Amino acid sequence: MISAYLFALFSLCVPKNNFFISSGIKRIQNCPSSFTDVRLISNLFSCSFLISLCRFAEGAAGLMPTAPIMEPSDLITHKNGRQRKLVGNNLPFENMRDVDRGETSSPELEVEEEAEGLIRGSDSEDRRHRRGRPGIRGELGNVLLLLFLYVLQGIPLGLAGSIPLILQSKSVSYKDQAFFSFVFWPFSLKLFWAPLVDALYFRRFGRRKSWLVPTQYLLGLFMLYLSVTVNSLLQSETGPCVVTLTAVFFMLAFLAATQDIAVDGWALTMLSRENVGYASTCNSVGQTAGYFLGNVLFLALESADFCNKYLRIEPKDTGIVTLSDFLFFWGVVFLVSTTLVAVFKRENEQGKGKRKAPEETQGVMETYKLLFTIIKMPTVFTFCALLLTAKIGFSAADAVTGLKLVEAGVPKEQLALLAVPMVPLQILLPVVISKYTAGPRPLDVFYKAFPFRLLIGLEYALLVWWTPSVKQEGGFPIYYFAIVLLSYALHQVALYSMYVACMAFHAKVSDPLIGGTYMTLLNTVTNLGGNWPSTVALWMVDPLTSKECQGAAGQTCGSSEEAGLCVKEGGVCVTTLDGYYVESVVCVVIGLAWWVWLGKKMRRLQEQSPAAWRCRVNQ
Repeated sequence: MISAYLFALFSLCVPKNNFFISSGIKRIQNCPSSFTDVRLISNLFSCSFLISLCRFAEGAAGLMPTAPIMEPSDLITHKNGRQRKLVGNNLPFENMRDVDRGETSSPELEVEEEAEGLIRGSDSEDRRHRRGRPGIRGELGNVLLLLFLYVLQGIPLGLAGSIPLILQSKSVSYKDQAFFSFVFWPFSLKLFWAPLVDALYFRRFGRRKSWLVPTQYLLGLFMLYLSVTVNSLLQSETGPCVVTLTAVFFMLAFLAATQDIAVDGWALTMLSRENVGYASTCNSVGQTAGYFLGNVLFLALESADFCNKYLRIEPKDTGIVTLSDFLFFWGVVFLVSTTLVAVFKRENEQGKGKRKAPEETQGVMETYKLLFTIIKMPTVFTFCALLLTAKIGFSAADAVTGLKLVEAGVPKEQLALLAVPMVPLQILLPVVISKYTAGPRPLDVFYKAFPFRLLIGLEYALLVWWTPSVKQEGGFPIYYFAIVLLSYALHQVALYSMYVACMAFHAKVSDPLIGGTYMTLLNTVTNLGGNWPSTVALWMVDPLTSKECQGAAGQTCGSSEEAGLCVKEGGVCVTTLDGYYVESVVCVVIGLAWWVWLGKKMRRLQEQSPAAWRCRVNQ
């Protein structure tokens, strides 16, 4: 199986005579969109490219003014009321999970921490260590371990992201898709249990291993359980058992989010002070690589058409890898690797250049009180309300478009490979956009990009409507995929413009004394603002769709039971009005109304004084 993975990876890099499209996947941490979150996979190649340019060691110096986005941990670790930070953060803008970790630094914090170091006499000691420090080579083992742990974390996320595409190919209802979309919520909600992970642990076993080891064991056991039952869950007589699949994959996502919190915290003490900046690089590359393996590579190897066309000499009816095989393999990897880490890796190493992390943390209740105090502030409350409603206008395009393309006949593995041609754009966009958001009014960029993203949503609807008429006997022509890529590229420009602007504003207004907690809260709200509209958009597709029974008098197609009766009577259910198109128009109208009335209100928040954003506990 491993050789099959390696061969497939090689094949992705080799040009084919036939059209070979690399397409995007559904991102899990943030929204249940199988078309718009291709950026996770692109980030894998982007990170690798940038690392090679910067010699990997310069990963500690971020390219952007803020460290944005949804993917490394809601870790809240306080000492003496100040947020502990991860120095040298360089998290990519598209990984929305990354900002949820409370890793934002500020000049004030750096001065305070430096002062504490001088008082303890540690600064001179650090200078002595620097003169004789081994550099990254001396900690290569720790860096590789962190990278491996983040790769493991991305595997269940990628698998969960592939399930909606598999379900869609089995013609499940959009209400079922909406129910399954709750799987993607845990990474957006890590903030609510991160203080518990930080405060509760077995001292003798290790602060982070107390959570890392059991969560990874549970991940492995859940995967082994799924490897035995997943075929029956997907192929039962009454259709896929969506409730059970949702429950199991929700637990996988919850455990992966908890493991993320633990690994982020361990990274701060596993690496020496001068190398701690590699933690965010390991996170970005590792999570994205794991997501790539669990989503893009799996969907490609699971597809009989893809394997017969590109990897086999003699065609077969199944892919090289089945979902059951994939789950069993990674379940064993989780169990074996976790055992090795538990037995052989000591958490609190006090070697040369290592820092001993203080055990005192702000109490759990104090942390929750701090979050409540922040959100009660009038400016923050208003801003959060705007964030929770801003993405309603994009929900149909973001959550439903990819599934509609699969329904129209576009192979899911080709949608799962659209990312590769987008890599140059994914690399350049954050760098270019950050030049316009670095000033005092970053939300102006958000406001200007908003209507363009709404129009692209309408263009997506036209693309879905056009897709069936383009389909040929052997698939889709090259020009169709070129138009899909162009549409996605335009969408990415608008999406990145809004996202980078929003993250820049978060960094601008966050109270520096509690910057990590402040940023984590704002980004949690941002993530929720994308999750709930996507779930609702999926849920509403079926009720807004109209069907009629043709060929069987007196029969209707208002429900699955009625549709079954129509078929039994020799009729066929025909869609007269697709709810996706209704939703697309309604969402754009709602989005335009938000832009006209509430968008200006969001822009005016930039005019508030810094004192209006400062938490009262610090005044």
